Amino acid sequence: MWAASCLASCCAACACDACRTVVSGISRRSARIAYCGLFALSLIVSWILREVAAPLMEKIPWINSFHSTPNREWFETDAVLRVSLGNFLFFTILAILMIGVKNQKDPRDSMHHGGWMMKIICWCLMVIFMFFLPNGIISFYETISKFGSGLFLLVQVVLLLDFVHSWNDKWVGYDEQFWYVALLLVSLGCYVISFAFNGLLFHFFTPSGQDCGLNTFFIVMTLILIFVFAVVTLHPAVGGSILPASVLSLYCTYLCYSALASEPRDYECNGLHKHSKAVSSGTLALGLLTTVLSVVYSAVRAGSSTTLLSPPSSPRAGSGKPLLPLDKVDEEEEKERSKPVSYSYSFFHLIFSLASMYSAMLLTGWSTSVGESGKLVDVGWPSVWVRIVTGWATAALFIWSQVAPILFPDRVF
Repeated sequence: MWAASCLASCCAACACDACRTVVSGISRRSARIAYCGLFALSLIVSWILREVAAPLMEKIPWINSFHSTPNREWFETDAVLRVSLGNFLFFTILAILMIGVKNQKDPRDSMHHGGWMMKIICWCLMVIFMFFLPNGIISFYETISKFGSGLFLLVQVVLLLDFVHSWNDKWVGYDEQFWYVALLLVSLGCYVISFAFNGLLFHFFTPSGQDCGLNTFFIVMTLILIFVFAVVTLHPAVGGSILPASVLSLYCTYLCYSALASEPRDYECNGLHKHSKAVSSGTLALGLLTTVLSVVYSAVRAGSSTTLLSPPSSPRAGSGKPLLPLDKVDEEEEKERSKPVSYSYSFFHLIFSLASMYSAMLLTGWSTSVGESGKLVDVGWPSVWVRIVTGWATAALFIWSQVAPILFPDRVF
């Protein structure tokens, strides 16, 4: 017993030293990667608790406060939502605290890049505290998470538009036949996949003998948007490239599929309901991978335009000589501290807040809700409409990006 206690103490001390070493090694440049790592840790904790926490949560009186104990799936959903809420509050508080940080002189700049041991402790305490909240608060958070997830998807759309246009400009900038051919082949490939995918959607989600007018409307609307993308892009007045249109067509098709797959399992037009278990695991893994990659990409690019962050009086706009003479070392330090921040810290943390909501919806399958009755409530239709509206918003943003320079030629887009 004494030996086991000593071994446990040694392991704890080694773990603390390892954590301290890792935390001290986080530099200014690696801070964003550290935040991404913390977010990835929250996904791992959510996944683990979803698998193992149900028996323990059944014994917690303020969670299992029902006359009859809910089934295991209810507690799995509840555990994921509580971890997600703690993660959401952690990054939201940081986003609020970082509002208005313009340069590295601001004390909050050091708060954003340093204090990692305290941040990790606060994050752990906040996640643990969520398991002491009543079910009503978790139910409310589950409801607003669907809309926060839709907002996160819109952020992904903006980033996707930025990425595709940058991709197109880079290949066109080479001004060589090889790259023009590559651009055409990629565009054609995206269109072929989009139309083939839509054909599969018709097969699985509009079965014969069933009245599936709503599903037919969703799929036909997606095909119409694909056609509109091509027409607007190839219009002589626009003179755009087909690559962004083809990639956005594929993305809208994927959103249509994810919406139809989120329909209730007992809905007769959901052709995947017989294979829901097999499909959900692959969809979940793909969704989580996409989420992590999207968060990392958005975190790297978050607020990267320093022009928006720098007022006319900022050092970036031009700085005068100091009023008092300084040593060379002090002057260099002063210049370093006077530099404007390279990205928006507040928007950076806001991305993680929205991603926390979205990851919770992925881990819970979008189709279960923590109700006051303790029973699983089928709320698949809100999930369906979040995806569909996101697809339509994607189309609206892309079309606007094409026609806005024509409608407002004097403005820079």
